[in-house]
Amino acid sequence: MSQSPEHVAAFRLWPPVAVGAPLLVGWFATMAWGDPVELGAWRVPLGWVLVAVFVLWNGWSLWLFRTHRTGLLPGQETSAMIEKGPYRLSRNPLYVGLLVLYVGLALLAPTFWGLVLFPVAVLLVLWGAIVPEERYLHDRFGAPYDDYRRRVPRWLGAVRR
Repeated sequence: MSQSPEHVAAFRLWPPVAVGAPLLVGWFATMAWGDPVELGAWRVPLGWVLVAVFVLWNGWSLWLFRTHRTGLLPGQETSAMIEKGPYRLSRNPLYVGLLVLYVGLALLAPTFWGLVLFPVAVLLVLWGAIVPEERYLHDRFGAPYDDYRRRVPRWLGAVRR
């Protein structure tokens, strides 16, 4: 069921596209021109560790969405603020997880150019999803969200009291 615009976050760019597009461009660049730097054998175990971290971290985050019965996908209403689990360490754990997956996949591919384009993915997620979502959550929850925003970093870090 579609909600009215004031009840949902209005993304400028769907997060999987924000993360996937630079990775694909990097992979195509590697296929077309090769990589100027050999990433070495260390990249495979690290890449798999990062993929596993993504699965566990994002799985935990998604489980919390389900237990709080709040919308996850674009067009679904956010009915609850989640402040525990990974949401104590990051206001955006799903985006942090997607970016961890990006690095893991770039290492496994391997694509040096994909790693070089990682900051582009970060900026696209910030511009396309995080900034509009933060505006929406401020409008939706007001002072409780502002307090949460002061205590918990956007990306990842220790809880500030």
